[in-house]
Amino acid sequence: MDPCQNGTAAPKDVQKVLVGFTLTVLIVVTIVGNVVVCLAVYFNRRLRSLTNCFIVSLAATDLLLGILVLPFSAVYELTHEWHFGAILCNIYSSLDVMLCTASILNLFMISLDRYYAITAPLRYTQLVTPLRVAVAMAVIWVVSLMVSFLPIHLAWNTNGTSVQNTSPNEKLRCELAVNPQYVLVDSVLTFYLPLVVMCVTYYRIFRIAREQAKRINHGPCCQAISPALPTLKEHKATVTLAAVLGAFIICWFPYFTMFTYRGVVGKSSVDKISESIALWLGYANSALNPILYAALNRDFRTAYQRLLHCRRVGPLSRSTPLTSPHLPRSRGRARKQALSIQEDKPLRMQVRNGKENSLAQDAVER
Repeated sequence: MDPCQNGTAAPKDVQKVLVGFTLTVLIVVTIVGNVVVCLAVYFNRRLRSLTNCFIVSLAATDLLLGILVLPFSAVYELTHEWHFGAILCNIYSSLDVMLCTASILNLFMISLDRYYAITAPLRYTQLVTPLRVAVAMAVIWVVSLMVSFLPIHLAWNTNGTSVQNTSPNEKLRCELAVNPQYVLVDSVLTFYLPLVVMCVTYYRIFRIAREQAKRINHGPCCQAISPALPTLKEHKATVTLAAVLGAFIICWFPYFTMFTYRGVVGKSSVDKISESIALWLGYANSALNPILYAALNRDFRTAYQRLLHCRRVGPLSRSTPLTSPHLPRSRGRARKQALSIQEDKPLRMQVRNGKENSLAQDAVER
């Protein structure tokens, strides 16, 4: 055997091992992180809001992507061969398009929810109702199905009349075929247009938030404390969701740019390595969302900590163990009294120089 071939094969093997390890870590983080998001909302009553319905839907989308799409993508990325048949290949491609579209539409609905929460807080409960949220979530998944399974299995995305990846010459290949019409409709309607609307929405939200913050800072403290509590909480959630949107743009914009360019100009115009990097950068967004929740949202961060310590929020106390400890009655009674005193303590306001210190401090911390 030629020693020169051994020398060139060794770096390729090392590169393949490193790539495989990186992709495996990404898949595990995606699955575990989004499972934790769903469990945190399930066990924590403070997180059971209409806004978090869309966040759970987004987490479920990312979880399905990590389970149903990413393992096949990793195998195909490492081997460059598809050994699961043409039918499973088209199902895999359809799931990929569907779940990415669902992520975009979930973020779009989240931005609209935040917009109404900031701009119309008094009418928010009338505008955002459980029925409308359920209808919006149903629309998200119906539209995602319509732009994925339907065109791929009816050959609307190919240049000919045959379904993609069914030719004998493409037996070991599994790629999403595109034509100019499909690329323009799919990218504009499911990425660029929602992206523009979300950016405009968050821009208006931040302008309103800045104006409200100025009024709070320049107004009398005693008059500003009461409305400041919900306002600060809404602004904190808005910053978190805007960070999620920013991460989504950074992760998915390169791929959709290449996707559009490949469909309009031609398949050979895009470098394979660059396309793979852009694709996995987009997939990384599914692993990044749970981390953003933990880093920027105090409620999610607290819920993660309680979940890891097997604790959950009860209706009358800040946290209750999932398994009740066997304590004597005297110790249990003393503990209840201590908890009640601790719960009532923040509600006592110390008025110093016309400022309600305890409530203001609690509002700033949240």
